[in-house]
Amino acid sequence: MATTAARRTLLPVVGQPPPERADAARNRRALLAAAHAIMVESGIDGLTMDRVAAEAGVGVGTVYRRFGDLGGLAFALLDDEEREFQRAYLSGPPPLGPGAPAAARIRAFLHAMVDRMENAGELHSLAESRARSARYVSGAYRTARTHLVALLREVHQHDAAYCADALLALVGANLVLHQRRELGFSQARVKAGLDTVLDALLARGACPGVPN
Repeated sequence: MATTAARRTLLPVVGQPPPERADAARNRRALLAAAHAIMVESGIDGLTMDRVAAEAGVGVGTVYRRFGDLGGLAFALLDDEEREFQRAYLSGPPPLGPGAPAAARIRAFLHAMVDRMENAGELHSLAESRARSARYVSGAYRTARTHLVALLREVHQHDAAYCADALLALVGANLVLHQRRELGFSQARVKAGLDTVLDALLARGACPGVPN
């Protein structure tokens, strides 16, 4: 398994630009502050590129050049939260962080993902939904996937790479929000369902359909 120090080099991961000039960094912070203010006032539905530009006092082209689209803006807004989450699972206390058995860490990771959707699920959904495969090419996804692959290999999981994607699919923002809001599942029920899947996976030693 990769060491914590080695995996920590994957930070930061959330769609951030290359190192910025001081003025570019200031402009980025101003745009994100404007976006945060809009979300506080009007919620996620009020967040548009035009409105962010107006709030920040810049042309809308500046916002598009900076973030590409609303999905890119959403990824940037999630940057601090994602960094904190990564610190927790890469170097924080167990069971999410190092020091607990691999199976317990996988379970804690999945539960933490469900918890995150309670506070920022709509923003995660926006980030994931703006373009095809946006979630899968993001640094956040790649880092989480690498983390799960390493833990699954610790428990001798057959085809750990496939299983990591399968588990991450179960905690995607759109699915969790659908379960919570449309189906009326409680957080406890969602987590219990994840536990059932994970327990079956660990007991089998391979993903369903993957030959031993």
